[in-house]
Amino acid sequence: MTIVKLASVSSTNKYCEALDLAQVEDFTCYWALEQTSGIGQRGNHWEAQPGKNLTFSLVLHPTFLPADRQFHLTQALSLALVDFLSFFNFQFSIHIKWPNDIYVDGKKICGTLVSTRLQGSQIAVAICGIGINVNQLEFPDWVPNPTSFGLLTGKEFELEPLLTQLLDCIKKRYMELKSGQDHEPEYLDRLMNLGFPIHYIYKGEGIVATITGIDPYGHLLLTTSDGRHLSCGMKEISLLT
Repeated sequence: MTIVKLASVSSTNKYCEALDLAQVEDFTCYWALEQTSGIGQRGNHWEAQPGKNLTFSLVLHPTFLPADRQFHLTQALSLALVDFLSFFNFQFSIHIKWPNDIYVDGKKICGTLVSTRLQGSQIAVAICGIGINVNQLEFPDWVPNPTSFGLLTGKEFELEPLLTQLLDCIKKRYMELKSGQDHEPEYLDRLMNLGFPIHYIYKGEGIVATITGIDPYGHLLLTTSDGRHLSCGMKEISLLT
């Protein structure tokens, strides 16, 4: 496991995309103290004050995973983040908001963005961008419902020991995935809003639906209040706020 420390980059995922990733060893971490244009899910900006948070990308070579099973990697990463946060006994619930945001006490503390490159039918490389709010106490108004280690505990944390601990959690889950372990039951156990009717926007339509599970490709499975069964990709559905 190698950690490459970067002072400032536009985003760690973009930095990694410019590398010859075939020459980058499995489980190499590129950690930036500052991201000037961090990227979140759905193309959103990831807000992080310089030097306050963990913003990094982990380069993996999960050649054992077929291309259509990328979501299994997402599940493993999400559970590793839950494992990591559970060490700190926040006394609050920790949930995964589909597909891979992590919420503590109903507020977002972490986001993940995974991009892959294929070789034939297998995943050759995965760039796993992760942002965790650590010591940041104030957020812009446009950031929806954020929290951080500092806000949850009233304490300040050293970043590098946290990163090392988190990478150990990821490596454990990654090796479980490599050995063929099924992470879906644990993932569903932590999935936010599972089994509860919630208001969503689905393809521009306001609906009330209940999450019933996840299909093998990572699509969200829901049943609407009028009995329809839906399988939704990330760009097809959003919470009604």
